[in-house]
Amino acid sequence: MAKPVSIEVWNPNGKYRVVSTKPMPGTRWINLLVEQDCRVEICTQKKTILSVEDIIALIGDKCDGVIGQLTEDWGETLFSALSRAGGKAFSNMAVGYNNVDVNAANKYGVAVGNTPGVLTETTAELAASLSVAAARRIVEADEFMRAGLYDGWLPNLFVGNLLKGQTVGVIGAGRIGSAYARMMVEGFKMNLIYYDLYQSTRLEKFVTAYGEFLKANGEKPVTWKRAASMDEVLREADVISLHPILDKTTYHLVNKESLLQMKKEAILINCSRGPVIDEVALVEHLKQNPMFRVGLDVFEDEPYMKPGLADLKNAIVVPHIASASKWTREGMATLAALNVLGKIKGYPIWSDPNRVEPFLNENSSPPAASPSIVNAKVLGLPVSKL
Repeated sequence: MAKPVSIEVWNPNGKYRVVSTKPMPGTRWINLLVEQDCRVEICTQKKTILSVEDIIALIGDKCDGVIGQLTEDWGETLFSALSRAGGKAFSNMAVGYNNVDVNAANKYGVAVGNTPGVLTETTAELAASLSVAAARRIVEADEFMRAGLYDGWLPNLFVGNLLKGQTVGVIGAGRIGSAYARMMVEGFKMNLIYYDLYQSTRLEKFVTAYGEFLKANGEKPVTWKRAASMDEVLREADVISLHPILDKTTYHLVNKESLLQMKKEAILINCSRGPVIDEVALVEHLKQNPMFRVGLDVFEDEPYMKPGLADLKNAIVVPHIASASKWTREGMATLAALNVLGKIKGYPIWSDPNRVEPFLNENSSPPAASPSIVNAKVLGLPVSKL
């Protein structure tokens, strides 16, 4: 059995044993657990992704709760091991939990936490950053400079796309998609077309109000349209950002056929889930359309890329860093720790997992509640009245 080679221990005499499979940003999450009599063990093994065997060794014979990562395979084997060790709480340090078999957790009575409400703006900011970087060919130009190839200004050197007055398309206008849309509309005066199963009234009102503001100041107003289909967005938008959930209906949502519907010089951004795009089809499309550009934060077979993608100049690829702002990552660590702590202490579940500000205020104690437990109803856990 694989055994972690390095463990960092805080409050060794604590009553409750909480394990973190990775070091996480900040120390507030550790302090909050220690203050509630938890012994905190952090795996510092120099291994990017822990195996199931590694995590079983971490859990050991007695463990009250685990904070894990979205790269880990939390299924029957791990929840069975956690249950045998007396554990009743697990939390991903992530908003997504595609790596978690929630039914297996239910079987063993283990609460599954996640960390929504803290990633919205930082994820939207990265999507906006990739949009600008792709439009203005910033990564290509940076590589050109570092290679010592610049020997003077030229009229056609790295000519990209102007965003002002163009159309930004959003597939999935939830919290992150709407935040991204607002940034692109207000920041670059782009028109908006979006597709979502549900009407985004707040987003529509925002764009309408901003358009009226521009008109009142003598500028051309921005516009919005809710598309009747995703295909309509693909055909009309100059920049398209994907923000759907990942399920059977959105797997390979963008494929060979849908790519062909997009404009030849369109920009495609994905900071949602890798399998939303058929990456093999995308590589081929990029090869055949050199002015088509893409910005990717997630990949179909993460951490790997499909063959050929890394060689393409019209692809910007970054290693799943959409949530990687200091404030957000420390907040995610805090929320994950409080999910586990709440179950250990028998706290109720916070009523709105997207309103997490009270948990993140460092000048006051967090509410006596678990911020977000995805299987709370199945386990019959009470909801906080705070």
